Amino acid sequence: MADHNDPNAINSIFSDIDVSAADLYDIFGFPSDDRDGGDKVLIALTFAAIPQAGTLDSDLLYRIRIAPDRRITRDADDKSLAGLFRYFDGVKKKYLSVLKPAEVRVTVDASNRATVKFMGFPGGSFTQVIDTNRSVVLKSPAGHAIKVYVGGRDDAFFNDLPGFFRSINYAPQFYHVPHTMPEARELPIPKTFLELEGNDLFNYNPKIPDHGRGVKLDLPPGPWNLTPKAFKKDAGGNFRFVYSGRDAQAGKNVNAVIVEIPLAYITATPNDHRIVNCWGESWVRKAANKVETIPDEPFWVERPLDLVDAVELDDELKAYKLVDTDGQAFADAALSEREDSRQMGANNFWLAPHFVKRLAHLGWGFGPSVTALGLKCAFDHDNSPVSLHRYEHSVLTAFPRVKKVLFQDMRMPDDSWNPKRLDIPLRRAIEIFIPNVNSIDMDTTGTWPFGRRLEDQVATRFLSVFLDMDAELKGRKYDIELLNNQALWDAAPIVPKTPPNPLKNDVPFLEEFPYLAEPHGKPGYP
Repeated sequence: MADHNDPNAINSIFSDIDVSAADLYDIFGFPSDDRDGGDKVLIALTFAAIPQAGTLDSDLLYRIRIAPDRRITRDADDKSLAGLFRYFDGVKKKYLSVLKPAEVRVTVDASNRATVKFMGFPGGSFTQVIDTNRSVVLKSPAGHAIKVYVGGRDDAFFNDLPGFFRSINYAPQFYHVPHTMPEARELPIPKTFLELEGNDLFNYNPKIPDHGRGVKLDLPPGPWNLTPKAFKKDAGGNFRFVYSGRDAQAGKNVNAVIVEIPLAYITATPNDHRIVNCWGESWVRKAANKVETIPDEPFWVERPLDLVDAVELDDELKAYKLVDTDGQAFADAALSEREDSRQMGANNFWLAPHFVKRLAHLGWGFGPSVTALGLKCAFDHDNSPVSLHRYEHSVLTAFPRVKKVLFQDMRMPDDSWNPKRLDIPLRRAIEIFIPNVNSIDMDTTGTWPFGRRLEDQVATRFLSVFLDMDAELKGRKYDIELLNNQALWDAAPIVPKTPPNPLKNDVPFLEEFPYLAEPHGKPGYP
């Protein structure tokens, strides 16, 4: 979820890549407020509105994969490197041997009618052809009422995407960079929340105020590296935020598959299986000759470790190739670096060692800028006074620095997420990002990281993983909403004085199914 412009094969941020209907955007999931007849879960998978909002590409196949489970229990609070790898091994065994995901599969025909298949659910498998752009209620073989919507909606993701790209010095957002220049993606400049002295490629230029926001320039010839001496300050001693707080998705539409499913249809034991793990996939028809940089047999060529799915393809899937997966916010865009070969969904445990090193690389950049603002950081950056562009090439050297980032409890701002006041452990970064699924806790409100509600400012909450949750500010422990607190920025020596991302969507969400607002420019959409 929250992986717009991912993977690189369909990343239209490159000057030589067109927007693709295979580009998954977000997967939202939370317990429905409608509990008539029992618990229900709402899952919404959004993707690029190609060819347009409300009209889907008939060469694409979309899957929402769903695996109910029991809540994680921690028998021993082992925060060692050995304990970390035992956790990875446990996830691997669970997803390869124990859990058998069911799925909702959607294709559309040339007349834009959608075929929706519910496959492998305890409540029975069935197929229905429906009209697009209309909410419908389907009946399972056992009589469960399932709400479905396939069609165009407003983009529910509200964030300052250019600000994030500025924080990682991602050149394709600001310059004309083709897909064929991988060395010109994340430039060798320290990642940071604050502008760096001498970073002329990415620092805000008042003469080009829309640079990176629709305006792209030619990338100057290299070298592009920078070893800064300090964070940049203005005449008043203020840092400049790389974020603006502006919603880059305002006014934009998506296509979506939205379902509201009774928990009793998903699992035969709804009282025990209170977690609904879900992730999305996009597949493109091989005969369509689209997304040509991904080979027709990517399982064998690019993902030799993903063989379990490869040998279980049914006849329909054999005509398609997997392009994109979407599970946990920023697991792909920030941690997998948008690589085509890392679209593994729940099977991303193979990438766990890389994630540890990648978090360390991000920490060397983000950590010093967190500290410069007077906040306590969970990453050990040796008290560096400025962000560093540094890689840890070994898990052994990376782990001690990211240990607290991985294992600390992600504190919630209050108890509203836990309306039943149950003994539910707070989630940890390692549990959030591996496996790469949206893990919805049905006994919570489903707010991130216990799912993802539409109104969650998940982009800013993701940044909070680098905060030290044991620290206090004005007598209150840090929590995942700290960076969304306007009072923090009002008191900080920084401009602009805004949270990194907007606090709400550009248009209100609906109070009933399908919950996402109608698409812009399409009044009266059914």
